Amino acid sequence: QVQLVESGGGSVQAGGSLRLSCAASGFTYKYYCMAWFRQAPGKEREGVATIDSDGSTSYADSVKGRFTISKDNAKNTLYLQMNSLKAEETAMYYCAADTFSISPAFPLPQYCSRAMSPNYWGQGTQVTVSS
Repeated sequence: QVQLVESGGGSVQAGGSLRLSCAASGFTYKYYCMAWFRQAPGKEREGVATIDSDGSTSYADSVKGRFTISKDNAKNTLYLQMNSLKAEETAMYYCAADTFSISPAFPLPQYCSRAMSPNYWGQGTQVTVSS
């Protein structure tokens, strides 16, 4: 049973930084996409950043140059370093995973960045950025 547990959210002033973590337990997949999504009140959920099992990353245009997604395979942990935060980035941030039991028959980087369909979600961590 895969569980994803986020942590690291909190309150920060605009321009500040936060580092989110997502601890994955029961995660034994060799091929996968992992991602950070966010959802602000009254808005649709949006993808923020993705990383695949080989370490290829992609970012939403709005966070490029400010956010960094990374993973520590030894610790089974996904991270999101967020710098220069803006008030409009106040949202619940979710960790998600889209996993494959065998090697997928398509390029994983493109799939993760454009079409991933998570089958596992964390419970979310709140990020509040004050102006």
